Amino acid sequence: MTTLIVVVGIVVYITLYLTYGKKLEKEFVKADDNIKTPAVRFDDGVDYIPSKAPVLFGHHFASIAGAAPIIGPVLAMAWGWVPALLWVWFGNIFIGAVHDYLSLMASVRYDGKSIQFVASDLITKRTGRLFYWLVFFLLILVIAAFGAVVNGMFVGTPEIPTAYIMKIAAALILGVLIYRVKMNFTLATIIGIILLGLSIWGGSMLPIVASKGTWYIIIFFYIIIASAIPVNVLLQPRDYLNSWLLYLGLIVGAIAAVFSFQGFTAPAFTSFAPIVSGGKATPFWPAIVLIIACGSLSGFHSLVASGTTSKQLEKESDGLKIGYGSMLTEGFLSTLVVVSVAGFGLELMVGKGMDITTSNWGTNYTSSMMGSYPKAAMFTGSYAAMVASTWLKFIPTKIVQIIAGMWVASFAMTTLDTTNRLGRYTFAEILSPLKDKNEGVYNFFTNRWIASLVPAVIGIYLAWSGNFTILWPSFGTANQLIASIALLTGVSWITKRQKTKGTFALIPAYLLWITVTAAIIWFSAVVLPGTIMSNPVTGITVLVIEVIMLIMNIIFIIDFLKHKDDPLDA
Repeated sequence: MTTLIVVVGIVVYITLYLTYGKKLEKEFVKADDNIKTPAVRFDDGVDYIPSKAPVLFGHHFASIAGAAPIIGPVLAMAWGWVPALLWVWFGNIFIGAVHDYLSLMASVRYDGKSIQFVASDLITKRTGRLFYWLVFFLLILVIAAFGAVVNGMFVGTPEIPTAYIMKIAAALILGVLIYRVKMNFTLATIIGIILLGLSIWGGSMLPIVASKGTWYIIIFFYIIIASAIPVNVLLQPRDYLNSWLLYLGLIVGAIAAVFSFQGFTAPAFTSFAPIVSGGKATPFWPAIVLIIACGSLSGFHSLVASGTTSKQLEKESDGLKIGYGSMLTEGFLSTLVVVSVAGFGLELMVGKGMDITTSNWGTNYTSSMMGSYPKAAMFTGSYAAMVASTWLKFIPTKIVQIIAGMWVASFAMTTLDTTNRLGRYTFAEILSPLKDKNEGVYNFFTNRWIASLVPAVIGIYLAWSGNFTILWPSFGTANQLIASIALLTGVSWITKRQKTKGTFALIPAYLLWITVTAAIIWFSAVVLPGTIMSNPVTGITVLVIEVIMLIMNIIFIIDFLKHKDDPLDA
């Protein structure tokens, strides 16, 4: 079964890229390398920097992926492997890849401005203002959710933070070789890969043991520094190394899945409403969008695409590889997660002494994971078991687990500092009306160090408060709400600016908007009341954000429907 699913997945994704993706590029986006990109026109050495496609692919993928394409499918396995896999594939094909590509290219044509700015121009100014606040809420929740994931990995597997710290050093060296020394790109890449391998080996030899609080403090200062320094100092070279970590993990995982010939021990389907979120029975519809985010579709991708990636795109033809191709790659990663957990997760949990069988999976799976065997460890353990079941077993299991753990930690940490950088941009844009009234105050609060501090403080505080089963779906509500809004904005762009029909994206956007709206109402009415009783600060904070988002969401759809056919000035 592992073999069949992975082979089908590879065929589906390659076929989609070469057919549907190319059609989007040629007929709707109309990519043209004769048009100079914002990265070329506004090169400032800090945020706008033309980047080679392999380097930018690494940064973009690592930023959009984080831990979500791993954690989301792991949690969604409570419904069974069929619902989890179908939502990954359905979301990739009809929403996720289209959403990412349109967001990137619309931003490129708008001088690298954010998707919120595009919405302001194409729909209404009010829409844009509300969109900025909605995005800011999401960025805080992303920092909270992914901060908790990274902290759990660092505490639970002390080899991972060592490997990650060494990889940071390797990335700084690689950045100097590429951008300062101007070394041959291929030679610099080889040196970077060797340093990456030494980082993984070093992690296995020198684990760093520290408390939860210590790691939160370190993460807090790290994301502020990383989000304020120029992108080519750390972000680009580190994420380029991340891309090689990705290639290694995907290749090893795909080979292992194909040659393990393992049947699935996880059930194909458990029930419509197993226990997933906040200890409550969680209906597949509409709650699936809260659990599987980036592996299927994600509004956060539009923020990365229009926030950092559009400012680094060297030529428009690279957009399909980076925007569309990254989303399909992420979907394949989620496919591997589903396959590994479905094939090896049960044996893993039983080996840890957990009370779980195929028959009680729907009731005991989530509680088992949230207890003694956390989410990320479910993937790293089942992935390592899948590799060990094939002729690849000559690779030491500890090294395989560190590689898998580095996937989660590296991508999650990348998402954290990219999110904080986006938070800096968004905070500055929110405060833009203040510039004319008091430029001194505006300049102080939009200073890149001060503006980086604000989202970091709130996000890490929420992460430190705990209660991951609340943080993750609350991140999901904001994330998928923005996905529906960004996709509707993309529809407006291709119809009003590109003068083409957007029905292929409009119908999925409407369906997503309805689903996410229903999910917000369900989450606020069913899950959050219990959280408020047990953890008032986190529960009330999240509830306020959810209610505000719901109000904004309704206002947005009214504005979109009212102005979707309005003509634009030339």
